[in-house]
Parts: sequence; structure tokens; C-alpha cells
Amino acid sequence: MDSKREKDQDADHEKITAVLLKSRTGEFDLESILFLKLRNLGIHDLGCTGECINLERLDLSGNNITNLAPLASLRLLSVLNLSNNRVSNLEPLRTCDVLQNLNVAGNIISSIENLHCLVSLRKLENIRLKDNTYNYTNPVCRNSSYRAVVLEMFPNIKVLDGERVVGRGSDLYQLCKDIDDTIKAGLYKNGQLVEHSDCKPWVEDSYWEIKRSNNAIIEEAYKQFNDVLHECRLLNNRATHVISQTERSMSLKKQPKQYAI
Repeated sequence: MDSKREKDQDADHEKITAVLLKSRTGEFDLESILFLKLRNLGIHDLGCTGECINLERLDLSGNNITNLAPLASLRLLSVLNLSNNRVSNLEPLRTCDVLQNLNVAGNIISSIENLHCLVSLRKLENIRLKDNTYNYTNPVCRNSSYRAVVLEMFPNIKVLDGERVVGRGSDLYQLCKDIDDTIKAGLYKNGQLVEHSDCKPWVEDSYWEIKRSNNAIIEEAYKQFNDVLHECRLLNNRATHVISQTERSMSLKKQPKQYAI
């Protein structure tokens, strides 16, 4: 009996219904919903989502969505996360006039032409079609000129695939890179890695632990921060691997050659 009830609940989640929206948000009126998070629910039908006409932020990541038609009526939508779905056509988003942040990484968008419908969205400044942190991408990203073409299509864009292309953020990115290069240069003396036994962490291990919140805006900020933090850890692991390989290569070069007679 319980398994049947669970199956019925899962079936309900395959389509977005008024009951599901009200239970998730606590709002009685769909027009009162401003923020909506429906991640990893197996949704393939957006159902009555279009009735949430005042919706500003929508997270539908990790589902099985293919048809975005119900989103065409969301004229106030500013942040939309559709990562890890099965979307190939973005045409319904043409009418989302105030859309600023769009994440469609991990879908099946196959060509640059599929992005032309977004050109009229003048406020769109953050587009993500691939996410290296989670290995999400789209077939269009395989095009060698993909990045240059997208930047030309969207002259107002500030962030592409998580990397700032204009503004203070891009300057900060370059500054951090320069600092890293300087630090790396100072780590070596006469080709040898200099070890500093007195080095200590700047903060305690628990410093970066995130305290949860019921506020939707803060929750979204936590998610974005966690994504960045996760990506930083991956980069740190890669850097450590590269450094160890370099050190091993340098030590091998310094070993005297042996010849067998």
C-alpha cells in the first residue's frame, strides 16, 4: 500500500500541478509565488507553471524537461536555472523581457541558431551553457568559435559560463591570476620547491561551513557560493597534481644518466 502511495506521489511530480506548487511554497494563490525551487523531481511537464505570472526566480535543475512553452507567460522572470534537463529549444524564453541570469548547462542545445531567440533580451547579462564543476555542457559548446560568437551575439553579457568577461569581476580575475603567478614564482629557488614548515591556514577548518536558511534569496546565494567553493577545491586539486608532476619531472632530469655496458 505504501509503495503504491509513493508511486502515485512520484507520478504527481512528473507534472507541475497547482497542488505541488502550493505545497512547496505555502502560497494559496499561484500569482503570489515569487521564488520557486523544484530541483531533481523527475519533472517533464511544466503544467501550470505559466500561471505564476509574478515569478522572479525559478530553479528547475535536474529534471527531464523538454518543452518550455509554459514559461512564455513569465514576463517578470529574472533568474532561470534549467541545468541538467533535456531542453533543445529556447524559443519560449523570447518573451521573458527582464531575464538577467540563464543557466541551461547540461542540455541538448545543438547550434548557435538555437540562441538567436534570446538576442532581444536586452537585460540578459549572465548565460551558462557549460559548467565544468558538474561536467554539464551542450553540443553547441563543441564549436571552436562558440565563445567568440556568443559574446558577439550578446554585447551586454557580463558573465559567460561562470567567467566574467567585463566589469570589475574580470579585472579581479586577472589580478588573482597575476598574484598566483607571483606566488608560484616565489615558491621555487634555483628550480627547487622551497618548503615553509611554519605555514599555517588563514582560518579554522569550520570557517567555510554554511548555515542553512529558510529565506529563498539567501538559499540561492548559498547555492552559488557552494558551487564556486566546490570549483575552487577542484582547481586546487588539479593545481596540486600539476605541481607534483612538475616536481617529479624536474627530479628525474637531475638524476645522473646510467649506462649499461
